[in-house]
Amino acid sequence: MAIATTKRRSKGSTRRVEKRQSTRDRLVVIAMVGVPTLLVIWLVWLPALASVALSFTRWNGFRLSGIEWVGTQNYKDIVSIYPPFWPAIQNNLIWLVFLFVLPTIGGILIAVVLDREMRGSRFYQTAFYLPVVLSMALVGFIWQLFYSTDQGLLNAVLGTNIDWYGDPDINLWSVLGATSWRHTGYIMLIYLAGLKGVDASLREAAAVDGAGEVKTFFHIILPVMRPINMVVLVIVVIESLRAFDLVWIINKGRNGLELIGALVAQNVVGEATRFGFGSALAVIMMLISTVFIVIYLRIVFREERR
Repeated sequence: MAIATTKRRSKGSTRRVEKRQSTRDRLVVIAMVGVPTLLVIWLVWLPALASVALSFTRWNGFRLSGIEWVGTQNYKDIVSIYPPFWPAIQNNLIWLVFLFVLPTIGGILIAVVLDREMRGSRFYQTAFYLPVVLSMALVGFIWQLFYSTDQGLLNAVLGTNIDWYGDPDINLWSVLGATSWRHTGYIMLIYLAGLKGVDASLREAAAVDGAGEVKTFFHIILPVMRPINMVVLVIVVIESLRAFDLVWIINKGRNGLELIGALVAQNVVGEATRFGFGSALAVIMMLISTVFIVIYLRIVFREERR
């Protein structure tokens, strides 16, 4: 009788412990899911929806009562009578193509060379990746040592007196050179990690079949790293669209360095303080990025179904 009573008590205490644990676990899960969700809604979705709503208004940012509904007038003005818009679109496209061609290819080549486990590869990896940890503003100041009109290294070597940052005909290419210095190390690290994950038996089988290293890379290794290629493509698109820091510290996105991100800042936090107009520019930039994101997600989901 006493044994049965003891067993019932132990079972009851076990159920209470399980109930307390399950309640605590549910609270932990709710906190782990709810807190990030609230942060995403607060920091991402609410500003995005507010930008979309403000893009149809005219507002100087001081009083909520001063918001005036103008419909699609901001968008019409942007594409018709706002001079910097189309040069900014062109510059962003140039930025995209340049990053995709030069730094991306350079990062792949460096990754392939460092993947050979050559002597001092750790040092070279650190040296190439070091610019990535620097901010774009600091990168601009560092490259000022090369581009300075009076004391720059390039003018001293070439014997010229070119204003690399100030000349509207060449300042975009000068900025792209500084950007590629930082972007190449980033691409190198991504592809180096991808190369480390490639099955060594694929290389051995290609060598047995008599394939050279170049043919092995383009016909076997690169297709295997297709997910890495898609990630790099998305990164390049995002980097080209959010390019802002470097051109802003040089001349606030003017005089040949017009970019969409700089135009948004000029109208929202600049002297104009046209929140509605700047929000319309931000929405256009968001729509452009959404196109590439949707294409990327479709490819990813298609691969998962296969």
